[in-house]
Amino acid sequence: MIDFPVFDGHNDLLLNLWESGDRSGESFFSGRDGDLDLAKCRAGGFAGGFFAIWVPGDRATDPDPMAQVRVFAPLDVVRAKRVTLEQCAILIRMARARPEALRICTSATQIEAARAEGVIAAILHIEGCEGIGPDLDELHVYHAAGLRSLGPVWSRDNIFGHGVPFKFPASPDTGPGLTEAGRRLMETCDQLGILVDASHLNEAGFWDLARHSTRPLVATHSGAHALTPATRNLTDRQLDAIAERGGLVGLNFGVQFVRPDGVKNPDMPARDLIRHLDYLLARLGEGGVALGSDFDGAMMPRFLGTAEGLPFVISAMRSAGYDEALIARICWGNWLDVIGRVVG
Repeated sequence: MIDFPVFDGHNDLLLNLWESGDRSGESFFSGRDGDLDLAKCRAGGFAGGFFAIWVPGDRATDPDPMAQVRVFAPLDVVRAKRVTLEQCAILIRMARARPEALRICTSATQIEAARAEGVIAAILHIEGCEGIGPDLDELHVYHAAGLRSLGPVWSRDNIFGHGVPFKFPASPDTGPGLTEAGRRLMETCDQLGILVDASHLNEAGFWDLARHSTRPLVATHSGAHALTPATRNLTDRQLDAIAERGGLVGLNFGVQFVRPDGVKNPDMPARDLIRHLDYLLARLGEGGVALGSDFDGAMMPRFLGTAEGLPFVISAMRSAGYDEALIARICWGNWLDVIGRVVG
């Protein structure tokens, strides 16, 4: 039984479709092996979210995914621009082919309208802006195509700043932050009404974002560093700054970011997610916490599986004593509130 619709902070569906060669996105509608397809979304109550564009590096030179510290080489810019465009085109084709099932939305009002019509609402997001040049011409084009959210870096360096490498246990204070081009990007995003995601910024970049953006601070898919001290998670000081700015954190379901031991092992209890939600609620308040699964981009807990398992997360919240109003805010309302304040 689906009690609450879920608006989710992050997924990598477009990357998976692109890598599989499905440039039309038809497998999303007809069924696929990944975390997200139309049937799984309907079954689990996944009613919308941030659909990310992410450009992978060279698989031959990227580090071993099981390595203790993973530092990624910068991307070839020409290739990054091409792949960014190709993944954007996949989402546009999907929305045009099946408007009764999927819609690209550019405001909170449009998201609510899609929900009322039973249509999955997609916010177009870019994760790591290697496909955007320093003059920001591409940013304006993607904004016209529906882009309303971006992360200036993924966990590798680019012209806009320095991404935080994957390491556990470790501090996210791993080096310098935003470049001058990155600061211009932040200021332009504020002007255009594009949400800026702090999820893959290192700590210096986070504080640069706090200084150079006037908008609420948002991390679409992160966790609490105090509970799982991975570099990708947020320190108490960062969480307090997000709270002060009226921002939001979407909890990442990726097992290595929520398990206390930081191990990439799907055998974990739902209680590990609840521990992070409890902690985030204590630091951010009931209006500052949402979900940011990382479906199709990270290893999901075995009890959850795919988007079809979202009711298990809701059940865990109920078992932890969350009331219905709070669950509704975490699943849907808080994302709609911050999108309305940042994007419109």
